[in-house]
Amino acid sequence: MLGFVLLGVGSGSTGISDVLGNMFSSGSGGGTSISKLQTKVDKNPSNAQAWRDLATALEQKQQTQDAVNALERYTALRPKDQNALAELASQYGTLANTYAADYTAAQTEASQFASPASVFAPPSTTPLGKAFADPTALQDPISATIQKQASAKQSTAYSNYQGAQKSAEAAYQKLVALNPSDATTQIQLGQAAQAAGDTKTAIAAYNAFLKLAPTDPLAPQVKQALKSLKLQSAISTTTSSGG
Repeated sequence: MLGFVLLGVGSGSTGISDVLGNMFSSGSGGGTSISKLQTKVDKNPSNAQAWRDLATALEQKQQTQDAVNALERYTALRPKDQNALAELASQYGTLANTYAADYTAAQTEASQFASPASVFAPPSTTPLGKAFADPTALQDPISATIQKQASAKQSTAYSNYQGAQKSAEAAYQKLVALNPSDATTQIQLGQAAQAAGDTKTAIAAYNAFLKLAPTDPLAPQVKQALKSLKLQSAISTTTSSGG
């Protein structure tokens, strides 16, 4: 249902470079407390370096959402800083992974506690058993409540996941605009766009990647992803035309 991308968004796992291996080294906020850095940006919101330092400190504390907020402020002030944009995209990927885990947990919860009373249900061949199995007839209130809660959690996690992937896609688009010849960025844009459901952008980015790095070890997987995306696009077009 979620359509998680097979290549691993933001992993940097191409044969070209491991660009995300030590992404956080460019900041300099490791030696300053977060509270002091927060006070600094509050007093001077236009201080780009202060936002950069705060983002680094928050990343080191694994406060991902807050780090994203700080990086967004920094990149707004320094829109051509490619390292910061790549770091921001990576942080969006971390958020997406968290939301994907939340979705899976909610799904597991629903399956484990879907029907606590089913163990005591009458035989399905009996009239009462048939009624018990019919969702429109008898409803186990505990099961129904758990299902409703799990469904809400899944919906929220999915929405958050897509939002994070769309934000990652936007960051990679900015990187591509700054350096269109970087194959690693192209594949990362393709991954984020595919996960965000932006088929058109994903196809364009994957094609660009293959043109720039046709012999990369991930090229066969990218070609397979392209094949699936093009088929998906064709089906969607046919369905829309038929409707």
